[in-house]
Amino acid sequence: MRYRVLLLAFMIGMFTANSGANSNVNEIIKKVENNLNGETAILEFTMRVKNKRTERTMKMVSYSSGKDKSFIKILYPGKDKGITFLKIDNTMWQYVPRIEKTIKIPASMMLQSWMGSDFTNDDLVKESSISDDYTCTLLQESENSYQLELIPLEDAAVIWGKIIMEISKQYYLPTTVNYFDEDNTLIRELTYSDIKPFGDRFYPTKWLMLPQEADKIGHQTHMEISAATFDAEIDAAFFTKRALKRYSR
Repeated sequence: MRYRVLLLAFMIGMFTANSGANSNVNEIIKKVENNLNGETAILEFTMRVKNKRTERTMKMVSYSSGKDKSFIKILYPGKDKGITFLKIDNTMWQYVPRIEKTIKIPASMMLQSWMGSDFTNDDLVKESSISDDYTCTLLQESENSYQLELIPLEDAAVIWGKIIMEISKQYYLPTTVNYFDEDNTLIRELTYSDIKPFGDRFYPTKWLMLPQEADKIGHQTHMEISAATFDAEIDAAFFTKRALKRYSR
């Protein structure tokens, strides 16, 4: 009888410890998401895309509200100026002023390159869904960082089989994110650096996406944030289909 009581106490203790660990990891992820996104965010940034044949530079401004709404406008170069993108929940549209047409991005195109970069259309839709779509486990902890493993929930509509994320303890911001497919093959690596203050918030101003697939070695997409405003009121009109054409000008 005493053995059963001790065993039960041990099992309860293990369950409580694991629940506490999971709770702490979930809090880490939520802090990271909040620090990256805020209640709202307005970002101005430059994207430089390099592949084996060409290099190109684009300048953009983005507006986001919570996890579910974002609006992006291309400012440069001239041939792309005025192209806009709208994301609401898991749906995305694009407006192309040259042909005066609004296009809904179909599910079949979500894995395609976004504006020729190493980011995909899916990245824009799923950029803030980590805490909703993944189970998080703490793999390692050092004096300065956490290493988390993210495994998608069974019914989550995501493309990655696993994500490994390094997080700074000082800022609760990611430093490196490795994306794996369902066969556990590393597909790409995203690094964040050059953290700067914007108001009372710190934010990584340099993002570097490096594909790891053999046919894309040498490709890279570098994003540099030049201005950022968080938690300011954003006109709700930005997050309507009308905005695609209205704010394209």
